[in-house]
Amino acid sequence: MERVVGIGGVFIRAADPAALGAWYREFLGLDADENGLWFPAAGPTVFATFDPDTDYFGSRTQQTMLNFRVRDLDAMLAQLRAKGASVLGEPEAMEGVGRFGWVTDPEGNRIELWEPIA
Repeated sequence: MERVVGIGGVFIRAADPAALGAWYREFLGLDADENGLWFPAAGPTVFATFDPDTDYFGSRTQQTMLNFRVRDLDAMLAQLRAKGASVLGEPEAMEGVGRFGWVTDPEGNRIELWEPIA
């Protein structure tokens, strides 16, 4: 059986695509070129489904949530706060998995930041 081998792209509908792309580059350091091509560091990727009434994504109208791996969650959240980003709450830990934090992009999409266990 053929199977997928990785995430081939993430596509986000936006009122101002150029501004939203710039926010991801400036605030999260997403090093994508002018065509959106990005070579992320190797590491784990989680694919999970959730009940339709979950509050985990923030707004009930948000159907998906991006989760980005980070090396240092505390440093990333401090950087985001310093730039004026909307950081949500305090980091949380999940035993055996790592630590998580959340930020909202300028279009209102909740994003999860994950510092996996080393």
